[in-house]
Amino acid sequence: MSSQNKKAVVLLSGGVDSSTVTAIAHHNGYTIHCLSFNYGQRNVAELRAAKKVASFYKVKQHYIINVDLGKIGGSALTDDIKVPKNRSMDNHIKNEIPITYVPARNTIFLSYALAWAEVLISDTIFIGVNVMDYSGYPD
Repeated sequence: MSSQNKKAVVLLSGGVDSSTVTAIAHHNGYTIHCLSFNYGQRNVAELRAAKKVASFYKVKQHYIINVDLGKIGGSALTDDIKVPKNRSMDNHIKNEIPITYVPARNTIFLSYALAWAEVLISDTIFIGVNVMDYSGYPD
């Protein structure tokens, strides 16, 4: 694929990590196709931010896909469970899966990204994850 025709699927939540990888894809000359997800999360502010980021970088396409992970449950982000504040970096983080973990969320999102990359004939997928995401999040 020539440098002028590089296509990438970018998973764009609207948060810092995914916005950063969108900037990296743009900087590296990719034609960007973004996927965001309305997965039943209680706070959709990041989806509004994702739209702004996609607009700023003039992405070729930006789809927001509805996937109701709230039906599966098990997370403070999708269920009526209190979101903990001020979580510390101690053994608690290393030994327990946080209540804010949405089961298999990133794996599901990557599956959608892979499917779209196949359609686009793209061999590049960007996902923004932070080194701190290892702290109890199994996916």
